[in-house]
Amino acid sequence: MSDESGTERYLRLTVELTVEVQDIAALQAAALKEVNHPDADLDDDERKEQAELVSSDETGATALQWLIEPDHVLGLIEHVDQIEPREAVLGVEPSDGPSDEDDDEDDHQH
Repeated sequence: MSDESGTERYLRLTVELTVEVQDIAALQAAALKEVNHPDADLDDDERKEQAELVSSDETGATALQWLIEPDHVLGLIEHVDQIEPREAVLGVEPSDGPSDEDDDEDDHQH
């Protein structure tokens, strides 16, 4: 939805989430199901390449990336219909675990 006066405003959301992978095989299997889904919009070579990337990544980062829809982040914003996603970029990378400051902020209240 654009502001009719031509003064569009954009906000960039940055979300950092650390997850613990408890079952790498199950995570990879779920991602491979998505890679092989007919709606995945991949040709056979791309499908094969992505399946190999998911299977060979021992961290699970590639698999997790297949299971998250960046637009779902908008679900974090409740009761607001006046926003429209314009760009979604998702990055997943290995982590050494939660940072010390995360321990203090485990239970966020809205």
